[in-house]
Amino acid sequence: MSKRSAIRIGLLFSTTGPYATIGCAMRNGSILAIDEINADLGFPFILDAIEANPEGRNTNYAEMACRMLTAEHLVHVVGCYTSSSRKEVLPYFEKYDGLLWYPSHYEGFESSEHVIYTGAAPNQHIVPLAEYLLKNCGTRAFCIGSNYIWAWENNKIMREAVYGAGGAVLAERYFAVGELDFDAVIEQIIDSRPSFVFNTLIGVSAYAFFRAFRRAVEARGIDQPRVFPIASCSLAEPELVEIGPAACSGHVSSSVYFESIKTATNMAFVASYGRRFPTAGPTSADAEASYLAVHLLARAVRRARSADPFAVRAALPHVVIDAPQGDVHVDRDNRHCYLTPRIGVSNAVGGFDIIYEAARPVRPDPYLVWQEFKSAGMRPPSLRVVK
Repeated sequence: MSKRSAIRIGLLFSTTGPYATIGCAMRNGSILAIDEINADLGFPFILDAIEANPEGRNTNYAEMACRMLTAEHLVHVVGCYTSSSRKEVLPYFEKYDGLLWYPSHYEGFESSEHVIYTGAAPNQHIVPLAEYLLKNCGTRAFCIGSNYIWAWENNKIMREAVYGAGGAVLAERYFAVGELDFDAVIEQIIDSRPSFVFNTLIGVSAYAFFRAFRRAVEARGIDQPRVFPIASCSLAEPELVEIGPAACSGHVSSSVYFESIKTATNMAFVASYGRRFPTAGPTSADAEASYLAVHLLARAVRRARSADPFAVRAALPHVVIDAPQGDVHVDRDNRHCYLTPRIGVSNAVGGFDIIYEAARPVRPDPYLVWQEFKSAGMRPPSLRVVK
């Protein structure tokens, strides 16, 4: 049997730092996919991962990405979580003709020939969430987020949806990534009595806020999930573990993947993930998007019979994956993925009960150019109630 050639790819995830929980999940998803590809003789190559840990610092992302593309001579890198880190590395991928496989839900308003986006675009997470909240919770929003582009742009979309429904955004408050003191803003939220809190905090900041908010309202005898529901587009299962059992239940999350999806493909993915990473805890949308990125990369390389980025990019629209979340493929025009929007509510055991989901994968619309604005707010992809 002939020896398979090795294709070197980069993994650029922050496995330490303020959002290490998600960074580790993303790395795990990538490693699991690499293991599967290397074990599958249907691929005429194996993948050899070159890893770097930027520790959540944007300057580190830029330096490490540049080194991967130059000193390491890599052309494919899977990585980045925050949009600020993606913005930092993008000029290097454009300069050196590399491909960044970006496995994170994000705020949209970008489409680069040097990025393949395997996480949710705004019409696949923020827009369905806005409709759900306006229909089921009310039209008075309080927005709190980490002070960077993810929160700014998502709050802009939520703001337009709320105003379109005749509602009001009571306040927008931003905090540095890693901030842990939310006592003052929690008092403002309680005093202003919003219909819902829209959370775009990330990492340890989000976990601290969830715990502190639950304590504050319970001290007043208030049922927080019922009176002050917190809704997010980034809350995932490993983060519920970080929040802890006293405060992890009753939160609304809009995502294209939850571990609780009842399909054979997902149950096999969850089992494989647990065997490979027995101490890592549950899977997540971040792990699945990273898993997808590596599988899409490998299948496109196989189809193109080359790792050349231009050949791989041309081959991608012809690749369809039976993914844990459902069928996934890449849109040839904007290099984002067709994904299946879902809404879940977190439970006391650290998972999500799925309450709504789209009937089929939804075409990505990163600029919301197809989005209609109605008097009732943004009109998202049609979601069905999950029985």
